[in-house]
Amino acid sequence: MKNRLALVTGASRGIGAAIAEALAQDGYDLVLTCSKSMAELMALSKGLEERFFVAVKPVLCDVSDPNAVRLLFSKIHDLDVLVNNAGISYVGLLQDMTDADWDRSLATNLSGCFYTCREAIPLFLKKQDEEVPGRILSISSVWGNVGASCEAAYSASKGGVNALTMALAKELAPSRIPVNAIACGCVDTRMNGHLSVQEKQALAEEIPAGRFAKPSEIADSVRLLLRAPAYLTGQVLTVDGGWI
Repeated sequence: MKNRLALVTGASRGIGAAIAEALAQDGYDLVLTCSKSMAELMALSKGLEERFFVAVKPVLCDVSDPNAVRLLFSKIHDLDVLVNNAGISYVGLLQDMTDADWDRSLATNLSGCFYTCREAIPLFLKKQDEEVPGRILSISSVWGNVGASCEAAYSASKGGVNALTMALAKELAPSRIPVNAIACGCVDTRMNGHLSVQEKQALAEEIPAGRFAKPSEIADSVRLLLRAPAYLTGQVLTVDGGWI
């Protein structure tokens, strides 16, 4: 019996690293990617192998580059789970954004999901003898649901992820491949590093749970969706402490 294989993009730290650890704990072999932080990703991979006795392959891959994604998948011949986690943020007024800022946000957060899904689907379709040939799960944001001031590009990209999730779920439902997303609220990661202590405290006071989420809580939500029946598909699960 071989382990199931999961691909997690943007896994060097934060939510991605927490997801990688949760899946390793559940016995998945892993392919983990990052676009820059290879030293962190290699250290994480080695630690997961030693702790959970699974095979972990760290790969430098910028998901905004379709050729890089094709190269990544040229070395993957069997896949059970795709977790689209890679993402970047841009905080600032829309009028101050450059073309490059906008294009980079959309390319990483939305097009990256398209590129990986496009490559993963044929691998899943080869396993139609299995009850659930594969699963796709994308990490989105509550700002994709309601929008955020000074985060227009990020909100637009995550809104696109939500729409892509719902549309692709309908496309793949006949093949028993569930496609879902998690819309995260405030999570205690480096992505929120631009906030001051006072700003974080003020934001936490707006959240009924009274705090930011831990990355491990998002990872546990991923686990729940990966264990759900295939009939649960096309859903954007909001995990935000009751905030939005």
